[in-house]
Amino acid sequence: MSPAGQALLAALRARRSARNIAGLRRFGVVTRHEALGIDAPTLRALARPHRHDHALALELWDSGVMEAMACATLVDDAGQITSAQMERWVRAADCWNLTDALAFLFDRTELAEKKAHAWSARRPEFIKRTGFALMAGMAVHRKELPDEIFLGFLPVIRREADDGRNFVKKAVNWALRQIGKRNPRLRRAAIAEARRIARRDAPAARWIARDALRELGAGTV
Repeated sequence: MSPAGQALLAALRARRSARNIAGLRRFGVVTRHEALGIDAPTLRALARPHRHDHALALELWDSGVMEAMACATLVDDAGQITSAQMERWVRAADCWNLTDALAFLFDRTELAEKKAHAWSARRPEFIKRTGFALMAGMAVHRKELPDEIFLGFLPVIRREADDGRNFVKKAVNWALRQIGKRNPRLRRAAIAEARRIARRDAPAARWIARDALRELGAGTV
């Protein structure tokens, strides 16, 4: 590992919190990676001097330390990210905070739309979640994208709305809500989609629809 990587990893380990590690499970964070229990503002502050350092990001991700992996998503250069890297990283993300950190990096790449469609169709829970988190992230961050991209996500959201796994259904709902908040045209389309989803004979679908309709100001089912 480079001197910069070693220094950043040492800085992370120096901030290890046994109390915070013990509390991760309460927030639904269960991972096979080493955890240090460091909060997001601290990670952002440590990562800030290293922005757009692609080589450092690769080192941090390969460290196997959850917080270093999160830092990798904060320092990487979206313009240098390849499809192979995206596939490798998404397979290693095994908790919601890593999947969502990946989404907020990958949503700035040229491959974001393609990966959102591909990953939303995959079976593994956290890969599927990343696909829908990508849709949500694109809706928030990619102001330049045409409505047609997001209209194309709506049938995918309906298709996967029956998946009752906690981290999937929450991401499906998140994507639907963020698309609806993007502009009036997409709000109307998202509300119409939510009403179609509400007719699905699945508890997850009904929950997704009710929550989205409420947040989009369209009442209840």
